[in-house]
Amino acid sequence: MELFPAIDLRDGQVVRLTQGDYDRMEVYARNPAKTAADFLEKGARNLHVVDLDGARDGTVVNFEAIRAIVREGGLFVQVGGGIRDEARILRYLELGAARVILGTIAVEDFAFLCRMVEKYGEKIAVGVDARDGMVAVKGWRETAPLDSLEFCEKLDQAGVSTIIYTDISRDGAMSGTNLEVYRRLADRVNCNIVASGGISYQQELITLRDMGTYGAILGKALYTGALKLEEVLSLC
Repeated sequence: MELFPAIDLRDGQVVRLTQGDYDRMEVYARNPAKTAADFLEKGARNLHVVDLDGARDGTVVNFEAIRAIVREGGLFVQVGGGIRDEARILRYLELGAARVILGTIAVEDFAFLCRMVEKYGEKIAVGVDARDGMVAVKGWRETAPLDSLEFCEKLDQAGVSTIIYTDISRDGAMSGTNLEVYRRLADRVNCNIVASGGISYQQELITLRDMGTYGAILGKALYTGALKLEEVLSLC
């Protein structure tokens, strides 16, 4: 199983939100590129980067911070947050990102998503963020009338190779992840699933690994020290 340490960016800083609430934000670092370098030094191969400002309002406030992260080198970097047109997809891919994550646009314009998947293949992932089982969009501020698991099936059928599924109620809460939903996804889709939101314990990673989950994103648990990157890398 692949592990993705997470760097969430707001105003160029490394932050963590609790349950997607922009008013419940903690700043963990002011130099995102150094944070990426620290993850690499500890043995990471992958990195999950989210532009929170972009996710909320479509801006590119954090582009230079993302550029600095990618330029550190040595990591498979996937980037999401506010990517809603092909120009921004290309901008991140040309920057050196290995994969871009589409979210809101995948819900609002499914035909566009299908065109991008056909054109860029495995370089396109979709983030499915779920609140009470329904798909949330626009930086988690709105909920679409879409069942999250049914939407994952639709994405799988459309040829999406990687889905990043987040249970918003668990994200940043340090209360454990929603293991049951990943069991259900394993039975319903064939594409790669990345588990995201609330992973706090080593046993969760072992369970996800043993059920065949492709990847897991680690955020607050790393920043608080609840999980040690070097230790969990050896598990997965």
